[in-house]
Amino acid sequence: MPQVEIAINTVWVMVAAFLVFFMQPGFAMLEAGFTRAKNVANILMKNFMDFCMASIGFWAVGYAIMFGAGNIFAGSSYFFLSGIPDQTFGLPTLAFWFFQLAFAGAAATIVAGAMAERTKFSAYLIYSLIISALIYPIVGHWVWGGGWLGELGFLDFAGSTVVHSVGGWASLMGAIFLGPRIGKYRRDGSANPIPGHNLALAALGTFILWFGWFGFNPGSTLSGMDFGLIAKVAANTNLAAAAGALVALGAAWAKTRKPDFGLTMNGALAGLVAITAPCAFVSPLSALIIGAIAGLVMFGAVFLLERIRIDDPVGAIPVHGFCGLWGTLAVGLFHESAGLFFGGGWAQLGIQGIGTAAVFGWVVLTMGAVFFTLKKTIGIRVSAREEVMGLDIGEHAVSAYPDFVTKG
Repeated sequence: MPQVEIAINTVWVMVAAFLVFFMQPGFAMLEAGFTRAKNVANILMKNFMDFCMASIGFWAVGYAIMFGAGNIFAGSSYFFLSGIPDQTFGLPTLAFWFFQLAFAGAAATIVAGAMAERTKFSAYLIYSLIISALIYPIVGHWVWGGGWLGELGFLDFAGSTVVHSVGGWASLMGAIFLGPRIGKYRRDGSANPIPGHNLALAALGTFILWFGWFGFNPGSTLSGMDFGLIAKVAANTNLAAAAGALVALGAAWAKTRKPDFGLTMNGALAGLVAITAPCAFVSPLSALIIGAIAGLVMFGAVFLLERIRIDDPVGAIPVHGFCGLWGTLAVGLFHESAGLFFGGGWAQLGIQGIGTAAVFGWVVLTMGAVFFTLKKTIGIRVSAREEVMGLDIGEHAVSAYPDFVTKG
């Protein structure tokens, strides 16, 4: 029976890992749809290379830092997967590594959208390796690898902070150091809409991401035997996504008098990001409320970024940064035993606040240093001529749509 249980758990976690990997084309389609035709090949290649860089970086260094024996801040064993035990958490260690690799790739690829249409490909490759091998794994060690936040009692079941806020705050620093796209802001400071070229691709990407999240969250049980928890997490995940989409739709409709499809799609993603931390700890009704509030958080953050002139072409910072923060704090409010709204007092909410602040500070400082160094050395932004012409031609000498002539 123990062998049967290990086999069931392994198959379940590997299937979940494959679903999380399938989120990579989801991100690619979403970001391609929200960018202009002249930059599609570039954004697709960045998404493609993210997982390649993450695979090598997480194999060589990242897993050791995240799950190796060490101290409360970082692991220091299992580099290049050397000396790993046969099993980890009741799974073959390589199965567990692959599942965690898929998460690392997701954290890295979030940033591509916020830095779209103006980032040098060479600088992006370097960033992708650093976040996968060092910055993300250290946060992962703090929370999931025996580090100080885990010991403190910080709860993040599947990664609202560990994965999504890390990607979101890295996106924030990238967008700040890059500056806005040419033509994004008028002289009076108001934002000039720059629509993406293909909402069909964006919709396909959103559906793929929603589907992949059923591996992302339920797979974090790490056990196919815990069928009750798997069902609960899947139901909570779906309810939060639906509520986020509906609230974002309503907010956009009220503000612009039109039902905005782009904001509605990001509303669904906002709900998914927010429920990722509390999905195992809250009731379905609480999940619906968390997702609904996430839709409002995302909507407000979009206009906040425009007001302070930070250009994020796909909404990665509002969705992953702000909603990752909200979802993590929501654990302290809606946890069925430790949450403030369920008689648990302020303790868990305080711990969640400490964790989110620590991760924000870590990512902002380290990614700020990375982007500052890249900017002062090889540069992170293409020339104005390349930006106007399009990164497909300027960076890769190809076009995603060679049969069509694109302008602007």
